[in-house]
Amino acid sequence: MFLVDYPLTEEQKMLRELCRQIAEEKIRPFSRELDEKEEFPSEIIKTLGKSDLFSLCIPQNYGGMGSGLMDLCIATEEISRVDGGVATSYAASFLGMFPILLFGTEEQKKKYLPDIASGKKLTAFALTEPEAGSDASAVKTTARKEGDYYILNGTKHFITNGGDAEIYTVIAVTNKDKGPRGISGFIVEKGTQGFSFGKKEEKLGIRASSTGELIFNEVKVSKDNILGGKEGLGFIATMKTFDQSRPGVAAQAVGIAQGALELATRYSHQRVQFGKSISSFQGIQWMLADMATKVEAARSLVYSVASMVDRGKKDVGAASAAAKLFASEVAMEVTTNAVQIYGGYGYMRDYPVEKFMRDAKITQIYEGTNQIQKSIVALNLIKKYAK
Repeated sequence: MFLVDYPLTEEQKMLRELCRQIAEEKIRPFSRELDEKEEFPSEIIKTLGKSDLFSLCIPQNYGGMGSGLMDLCIATEEISRVDGGVATSYAASFLGMFPILLFGTEEQKKKYLPDIASGKKLTAFALTEPEAGSDASAVKTTARKEGDYYILNGTKHFITNGGDAEIYTVIAVTNKDKGPRGISGFIVEKGTQGFSFGKKEEKLGIRASSTGELIFNEVKVSKDNILGGKEGLGFIATMKTFDQSRPGVAAQAVGIAQGALELATRYSHQRVQFGKSISSFQGIQWMLADMATKVEAARSLVYSVASMVDRGKKDVGAASAAAKLFASEVAMEVTTNAVQIYGGYGYMRDYPVEKFMRDAKITQIYEGTNQIQKSIVALNLIKKYAK
């Protein structure tokens, strides 16, 4: 299946096989329907929860498996190989979970992580606003202190799992005079008075995932739910969360590219032109070879960065950015070439490959556009050699 034999543990190999089986049996038969209806995959999410796939990355003392980021990347890649939208719904729960895991108080971890690990409750990460996307420090949602509570006001948009998640990590301004140091995080539960949901977005791709608007109107949140137990951790929590989550986006991109590559290779055997299968044409062979090589290079980079995180390396921001940058560019190129190999049929919705191209595009955009990733990598490089 892969060009490279990666040194995975037996547990990781079993995880890959489990995820592949679930993807083939529980996701692929419904992939087109979910995409067309733009329907959140509730039953599939329940299946993933029952299979303990939400317990990855969460320590055992909080109900998790105690595994690392590599395991999450493997799971995300395999689900994405079949459906990038379902994979987004799955992986976005980890995006909302990471701030609690990395910066939450012991009480917050004990309260929320077990339900997240069991799949009982989904999470979402609420950062993006109309004027705060790539610029994470530009959030306008506010949280003012009143006694033992904070009162949240503002609007978040483009929030993955918005409306379907039960737990939201919300980034808001507690002191605008302090800049990024005046940004805090809050854990807000669905159903809290004043917390409502607005527009559900209609998207080009990953349509099985919900992308919605969150509205905070005088939302009263206990001081016990401020992330880390104190003000000012919101911005650093966001940056450190992205260091952990961007390899997951890269793994999603690898999975989407792998799925498109497999479809295109199979089709090249079946499609006959000029009396023979198009797989016999050197032009097609070279396209497939380039596609396979780039997918493998992206996978190798993703696994290397995930391994860095699991080994406890602290300065992984640039490496995570590079993995997300490269893998998403590969995904867009490979899926576009897959459509080209299908020819006119690739453009038609009767065939699955056009969906892979639509799903691939978002990996170049969310959790920081690729232009932002280039800036992160470049600034890190300049800093190292500025002597």
